[in-house]
Amino acid sequence: MTTTEQDTAAPTGRATGWHRLRVAQVRPLTDDAVALTLDLPDRLAGTFAHRPGQHVTVRHALNGSEIRRSYSICPPPSEPRALRLVVKRLGPGGFADYATTVLTAGDVLDVAPATGGFGLVAQPAAHHVMVAAGSGITPLLSMATAALRDDPQCRVSLIYANRTARSVLLADELADLKDAYVDRFLPLYVLTRETREAEMLSGHIDTTRLPGLLRAVGAEPDGHAYFYLCGPWGMVTSVREALTRWGADPARIRFELFTLASQDPPPPAAELPGGTVQITASLGGRTTVAVMAEQDRTVLDALLRVRPDTPYSCREGLCGSCRARVTHGTVTTGRQYVLGPPELAAGYTLACRARPESEEVGLDFDL
Repeated sequence: MTTTEQDTAAPTGRATGWHRLRVAQVRPLTDDAVALTLDLPDRLAGTFAHRPGQHVTVRHALNGSEIRRSYSICPPPSEPRALRLVVKRLGPGGFADYATTVLTAGDVLDVAPATGGFGLVAQPAAHHVMVAAGSGITPLLSMATAALRDDPQCRVSLIYANRTARSVLLADELADLKDAYVDRFLPLYVLTRETREAEMLSGHIDTTRLPGLLRAVGAEPDGHAYFYLCGPWGMVTSVREALTRWGADPARIRFELFTLASQDPPPPAAELPGGTVQITASLGGRTTVAVMAEQDRTVLDALLRVRPDTPYSCREGLCGSCRARVTHGTVTTGRQYVLGPPELAAGYTLACRARPESEEVGLDFDL
């Protein structure tokens, strides 16, 4: 789900496992989106402690099959510790359809603790320039609130694209944030299917329109600006390209993807060195040994047979839920969009993309 072109903070230990949490509130936001607030008992407050920008994985059984989805934690600006998720329905079936049409207060969901490396740059007095589309606002609202609250010298600018004014998520909370930090928070709303008075606010955020939007928020390529992008593949890639052409330092760009342009084809069955591969995994304080079978495509396939609680969600290298550190042996990590150069250099991989290169591989999910 997350990737970055800037050094991230050193990886730290993380809580794992599933916890059954009661839904405290389901609040409609738009015709196809709701905000789910989960009741977090005091005993789990530490387990679900999170940084702005992180996400949790929700596990749900639907029509006899288990589905997992990752959602950014998006607490209201007035309740920074609340465990709230925004779920947008994209079509029939799946968890989002269930959450927006069936789920009610009092229902219970299986939720895994927060993970992810998307977050604010630790740079005082920075200009944080955020570009979002649709539900890409969810991690950015949390990050913007934290930046404005914790650093009185910083500025935050938001360029936010939606189809129509009616489809803007969390518009009331963004307005409240603007009122609270009128001199330091500047939101611009770009609509793709409605005409605004200003031409640059009508249409898609693309390589042509972006420079004008950046000038409007006072961003300079060689100034104090750091950039955070969140949304679908097309928006993120076009904005990254436009920022680079404009002169922004790639080391100042962080981004998170919600979807890919198209699904990568599944990798073929792994070639097993020496005919067999043993995977030793440390997870939740327990050590488990799994042996890869001929049909396994990645180490995740082997681990799930013996440890169904092995964390994962998207299986596309987007969310980072299955991040682990290689403690011995070697793997090759296929295409992924989460781990930056520092984490790869430190030996981290994604189990959903890792294929063994040695007869024995050790993974630690707790680091």
